[in-house]
Amino acid sequence: MSYILADGWIITMNPDRDIYQQASLLISGDRIAAIGSRETLQAANPEAEIIDCRDSIIMPGMVNTHTHLFQTLLKGLGDDMVLKKWFTCMTGPSAVALTEEDVFAAALHGCVESIRSGVTSLVDFMYAHPRPGLTAKVIEAFELSGIRGHVCRGFLTTGEEHGIPAELIETPEAALADARQVIHRYHRADGRVKVGLAPSMIWALDEKVLRGTRALANETGVLITTHVAETDFEIAQAQLRFQSSDTEFLSDIGFLGPDVLAVHCVQCSSRDIRALKHHDVRISHNPCSNLYLASGIPPIPEMLAAGLTVGLGSDGPASSNNHSLFQAMKTAALMQKGVHRDPTIITAEKVLEMATIDGARAIGLDHLVGSLEVGKKADVIVIGTDHPAMTPIHHPVSALVYSALGHEVTDVFIEGEAVMRAGNLTRVNQRDVLLRSRLAAASLAARTGNDRPRPWRSAAF
Repeated sequence: MSYILADGWIITMNPDRDIYQQASLLISGDRIAAIGSRETLQAANPEAEIIDCRDSIIMPGMVNTHTHLFQTLLKGLGDDMVLKKWFTCMTGPSAVALTEEDVFAAALHGCVESIRSGVTSLVDFMYAHPRPGLTAKVIEAFELSGIRGHVCRGFLTTGEEHGIPAELIETPEAALADARQVIHRYHRADGRVKVGLAPSMIWALDEKVLRGTRALANETGVLITTHVAETDFEIAQAQLRFQSSDTEFLSDIGFLGPDVLAVHCVQCSSRDIRALKHHDVRISHNPCSNLYLASGIPPIPEMLAAGLTVGLGSDGPASSNNHSLFQAMKTAALMQKGVHRDPTIITAEKVLEMATIDGARAIGLDHLVGSLEVGKKADVIVIGTDHPAMTPIHHPVSALVYSALGHEVTDVFIEGEAVMRAGNLTRVNQRDVLLRSRLAAASLAARTGNDRPRPWRSAAF
């Protein structure tokens, strides 16, 4: 199929950051074939379907560098808790009870929710393995929905003394053996859906599995992603066990590298940032989750000044309550302005880069996606501006970051395929997907005792 997205704003995110008004973009097959005027493109491609994009913004599909799709079933159950309590009292026990149906229903819903809010590439961090075969259900959801991304096989190998459920703890040998099997079965270097490795967090891992993760990644060439310096508790545990921060320890054992996507990095010191830059580690910034769990404000301006690549993530809906990068963009900008009392410290343009081209660079896909350039994969979204919140538009980037609510996305193309047209999903029935996830969520909550009505709380203790 060929499409001409006609007469809209085009935000290219190319190296010159060109923005065109009343311009058109040609999608041919799975690639972006041209950018120009409607008349010129239509004359050269009379067979192409014309999509009227007047009063719309055409931009690259966004890249969500971190989520936990199974948590789609847990929205609203983790309010008003710090991370350790949130995990040990709600998320961990829920993870223990997961079935294949739960994981598939949650993952498919999460993929649909992501597509509807303009995300075309997604990194899922699947660390819950109370029973075999759950990673495959996430991959199945990716393939059915049409979304691009990495399904990262996560694991926890210790931490029962800190409240990690025993059912979620695997031996290093078992975790890495299953990860290897998943990689060999599903990972293709040129595939739309790839597999990665996801050792979870320093207080639930041992040195053996971290070294084994590095060796397996070196062998297979897959992405590694891991939570780094998320909370004070995490830093304290690293100091107790390794007499250093978790970042320094990971550096010392040779774990870090440009294939590592470090998530959160809230408590990173200047020394940690130098280590991350030395190894060219990529960062996933999850502002909504960091605030929801009261983890703190990560030193993103210092990381950017150091030259680190920083992408955006929603984190799992148990700690952000949705998969929206629109919320993440606005929060990422405003939190730094507020805490530093400096309105210039991070701009709308920078956070849009983080959501697109920098996110693509963070997961090693910037040569394929993240910007609208001829020859790149046609991962393109169209955002309607005919909504009260989006009108009037003086500056389209400002409108996207500070005005958009996230529901304005009308069309989504992934590798040139229209996975959403005029607000309608083309691969799955949204009503069926949501019904399936509602039933799975209700069942999971009942099985774990999380279905009790919550009393009104004007204060939480």
